[in-house]
Amino acid sequence: MVSRHSLMGTRQLLQLVLLQAAWEVGSGQLHYSVPEESKHGTFVGRIAQDLGLEVGELVSRRFRMVSSSTGGGGGGGSRRDYFEVNVQNGILFVNSRIDREELCAKSPVCAVHLEVLVEKPLRGFHVEVEIKDINDNAPVFSLNKQNLFILESRTQGSRFPLEGASDADIGTNSMVTYKLSRNDYFSVAEKPNDEHSKSLDMVLKKPLDREESPVHRLLLTATDGGKPELTGTVQLVITVLDANDNAPVFNQSVYKIRLLENAANGTLVIKLNATDLDEGINKEISYSFSSLVPPSIKDMYNIDLNTGEIRVKGNLDFEDRNLYEIQVKATDKSTFPMAGHCQVLVEILDVNDNPPEVSVTSLSVPVLEDAPPGTVVALISVSDKDSGDNGKVTCSISPRLPFKLLSTFKNYYSLVLEEAVDRERVSQYQLLITARDEGLPPLSATSSILVPIADVNDNAPAFPQPVYTVFVKENNPPGAPIFTVSAWDPDLQENAFVSYSVVERSVAEKPLSSYISVQSESGKLYALQPFDYEELKLLEFQVTAKDAGLPPLCGNVTVQVFILDENDNVPITSPLQLVPVSASTGHVVAKLRAVDADSGYNAWLRYELQEPRSPAVPFRVGRYSGEIRTTRPLDEADGRMQSLVIVVKDHGEPALSATATVSVSLVESAQAGQSDPQETGVSEGPMVDMNVSLIIAICSVSSLFLLVIILYIAMRCQPDTALMYSAGNHTLVCASEVGSWSYSQRNSRNLGVGETAAAKNDLMVFTPNIPPAPSTEGSGKRDSTAATQPPRMPSPAWPPGKLGGPGAGHPRMTAGVNPSPGVG
Repeated sequence: MVSRHSLMGTRQLLQLVLLQAAWEVGSGQLHYSVPEESKHGTFVGRIAQDLGLEVGELVSRRFRMVSSSTGGGGGGGSRRDYFEVNVQNGILFVNSRIDREELCAKSPVCAVHLEVLVEKPLRGFHVEVEIKDINDNAPVFSLNKQNLFILESRTQGSRFPLEGASDADIGTNSMVTYKLSRNDYFSVAEKPNDEHSKSLDMVLKKPLDREESPVHRLLLTATDGGKPELTGTVQLVITVLDANDNAPVFNQSVYKIRLLENAANGTLVIKLNATDLDEGINKEISYSFSSLVPPSIKDMYNIDLNTGEIRVKGNLDFEDRNLYEIQVKATDKSTFPMAGHCQVLVEILDVNDNPPEVSVTSLSVPVLEDAPPGTVVALISVSDKDSGDNGKVTCSISPRLPFKLLSTFKNYYSLVLEEAVDRERVSQYQLLITARDEGLPPLSATSSILVPIADVNDNAPAFPQPVYTVFVKENNPPGAPIFTVSAWDPDLQENAFVSYSVVERSVAEKPLSSYISVQSESGKLYALQPFDYEELKLLEFQVTAKDAGLPPLCGNVTVQVFILDENDNVPITSPLQLVPVSASTGHVVAKLRAVDADSGYNAWLRYELQEPRSPAVPFRVGRYSGEIRTTRPLDEADGRMQSLVIVVKDHGEPALSATATVSVSLVESAQAGQSDPQETGVSEGPMVDMNVSLIIAICSVSSLFLLVIILYIAMRCQPDTALMYSAGNHTLVCASEVGSWSYSQRNSRNLGVGETAAAKNDLMVFTPNIPPAPSTEGSGKRDSTAATQPPRMPSPAWPPGKLGGPGAGHPRMTAGVNPSPGVG
């Protein structure tokens, strides 16, 4: 045993050296060999070193063997873990007992194919471990004893077939020689039938004499060619018969038949014919299988006793067995029957009856949407049990998909990414892998692979429109929501989680955060303090939407908050010049001037006496001019002093008012000249008739509004026509049936009052066919052009200190005018 193991070690070392040389030439496959029946832990090879991998990286790169298969045909052994790798030192060793005969049967080449995977990046290696045969199986006979019946009349040189022994090993280890125990009558001889088999015969050396020796007992020994040699024996019991001179004879000793696999039951294989030179009953022949024929053959074929026809009985499969050796005998019907023998060799031809098999051995999913082309997604192996062209397999993938197959080794493919993918466009791919053989007709098999695409943060949050327009009435409650912005991010999970913030800036020397805040999760905008139209008419700012990805992406939107005016300012009388009068009817006694911080109708003022008119009161007040005039000549009977209570009202809803008390004193003409209202007090300049100018402005705006109404009615009559109206510098665009409007602030209408009145921009909003929606968040809507219809047409923006504008300032009174608290 010592010399045997030494020889095996030397042979293994030589094989490893040859393997290394073959690998360096570029075989494309790592090859090892190991004797069968090796013990657990037997060294096979330094697989990590031979694959060019660092031993220290085996654990971190998840070094593993994901599959194994046997090669060499034959028995097709079980898929056990025959080998294992020590990831601490990278050595491949035997993990469990390997029986070559169990694994590969009689195949001349037996190998275990291993597929080794490492990650980061994902790579696959193919390793072949050849299982070397050792002489561990002795020759075996199917029976312990064989009975033969031989007529004493058989001549010298007659041959009698024997069942040979079988050896499960291969090569030299399975080459069997025979030796018969010492005797005077018989010897054994082997005769080759063809390249597949040999027949064993017992040869008669000299004539038998039944009366001298009726029974001969011999021992047949079979010895294999292994080192050391192993043997098997069978006892031959030869009974010498009397009579019958001639045995049936076949016209040939060996018949060769080719038969397609999957031949139907009842298919005729061959019709045998034997002849017997005897006469009568000794000439009648019956056919049967020899007792040497195993049950596995009898399960596949049957023979007709009278005709000698052999027909298919079972299911023939080339992949299970491709050659049958059938021993047939023809026996006459004499009292002492004689038999003739022949051998029928049935070769099974392959047909393309096995479709290919597709196996996904490793799947690395999901695939990141920013994965570069060439990323390995899966490893795929294909196989076909057929042989020749029937067993050649090609693999393909569904067309028009961003993936492709790369052949890495025979019948092994890598599924790789061919081009960039976008999860927002396609979130997953259903791949169909098709394996097709080259048989006629070709057979194919498919395997479906689902490849999900993982999200990366490659999309910034986006608002549906670049600008939101919101209308909010002044004097809004602090902390109330006025609008909600919403951005959408097509990414997933944290990459799509959007938070909102306001871009800080200064508004009227105050931080924007003192006016507006936004709830980070909902995008709801809150007014932190009441707005005052007289101080701020437009608040414009930006809201940022940022996702939670790494790195985060963001998008901006502009929000324009227009402040709508409310009637929240009472008219305030300006200082008056008290003018003593002694004049005739219609003489201007004084001129009362009041201002209102509101605008539009809310700033249009009218004047009237608080007390009912009576003939005793010699004064009247101009309804819109505020001039106090005499209604008749004054005389001493009217008294030296008179007090007039003047009520000033605006046109707002509800109307607000203020009162002023005017004291009128009758003085001489010289004193009246000193108190001329045109020469004393505050100079009026261009504001001689503010209310008249205000009426003109309101009429202009009303005319423009009426024109818009007419255009709107015309559009409703022609719903498919878009109209544009241009008046002077003002442009208004209105689309029918949609309820949208466009207003250009750059081309706004200029309104001026008086000779030195500054031009102002007047914004007009028109929202046809859109009923107001109840909301607690102001009048803003998400659409850039849709807003809650204002309660009345927006009023012109008056310049500060002019005609009731927001900068009118505090009440001012001239001497002799006493303002009173307003009543509303």
